[in-house]
Amino acid sequence: MNDRNATIAAGVAIAVGLAIGGGLIAKGLVDVRTGARGVTVRGLAERDAKSDLAILPLKFAQSGDDLAATQGAIDGDVVKVQRVLRQQGFQPADIDIGRLQVIDNNAREYGVQNVRARFILTQSVVVRSGDVDRVQGATRALAALVREGVVLQDFRGASYRFTKLNDVRPAMIKEATASARTGAAQFAADSGSKLGGITSATQGSFEIIERDASPEDGPDASVAKRLRVVTTVTYALR
Repeated sequence: MNDRNATIAAGVAIAVGLAIGGGLIAKGLVDVRTGARGVTVRGLAERDAKSDLAILPLKFAQSGDDLAATQGAIDGDVVKVQRVLRQQGFQPADIDIGRLQVIDNNAREYGVQNVRARFILTQSVVVRSGDVDRVQGATRALAALVREGVVLQDFRGASYRFTKLNDVRPAMIKEATASARTGAAQFAADSGSKLGGITSATQGSFEIIERDASPEDGPDASVAKRLRVVTTVTYALR
């Protein structure tokens, strides 16, 4: 074999080798992609729940030029508020007397012009109870305080909270995961694949939504809550 023929033969051998090697590499890529195939789906679980804690803040004030007299008036309001709350069935442990706030308009750095009274005393009383229905009823009965001369300030009603999320968390995660698997199984069937095991999963945050509150209501305004959790699960496909 002369040099020219040897060179041609070597070139052919290299070309054949590259073709075979390229085929093997391509086959390897296909295998990797097939082995890594998967589908990521989200599962949703929702349920309704009733608040188990109610907080009812009451704030009222008295004003006057004599501090002792104004203090006596605010103390009298506290007695009236406690009496009305006891009439609604609340126990002393449910009622918290907040800190008394005193404003002396004459002591302000720049003074206040044309004030009607020197002293303004503000007191708060907070009801905290697991008896949500009782708090709802008491909120409607607070008109009795107005008839007794107690004027509530910035009154927005009670706030209602659901505090037993840990009790329902495991069951809701299970429901959301089952929902995700149903969606993944449908995807696998539509694509002619078989659904494998879970390769990764993340749990989204739990949401507690006001079910019956209107847009103008503040947070925690609704006794009825909607609990929601979304899980993201990736399944292998075979």
